[in-house]
Amino acid sequence: MILSIQIYSFLYSFCYGVFFFILLEINYKIIYSENKYIKVIGTLVFILFNSLLYFIGLKSINNGIIHIYFLLTVLCGYFFSFFIYFKIWRK
Repeated sequence: MILSIQIYSFLYSFCYGVFFFILLEINYKIIYSENKYIKVIGTLVFILFNSLLYFIGLKSINNGIIHIYFLLTVLCGYFFSFFIYFKIWRK
């Protein structure tokens, strides 16, 4: 894979980790709802939407090639957002 494509994939994965953190915080409000059906449907839609959006983005960048280090970069973006939100923003 060409280096520029890898860099774009890393940037997309990191930004997607931040985006995933934001959507997960919104989804917590749906998960802790009283209605069981809303919990199940909301979680299912959340999982399908996020996986599909990530794969569509990778498809447009590098023809859908997924490496483990792209997924690790998503986790780094998530933990970066977690740190910013809970350590700095909530002070």
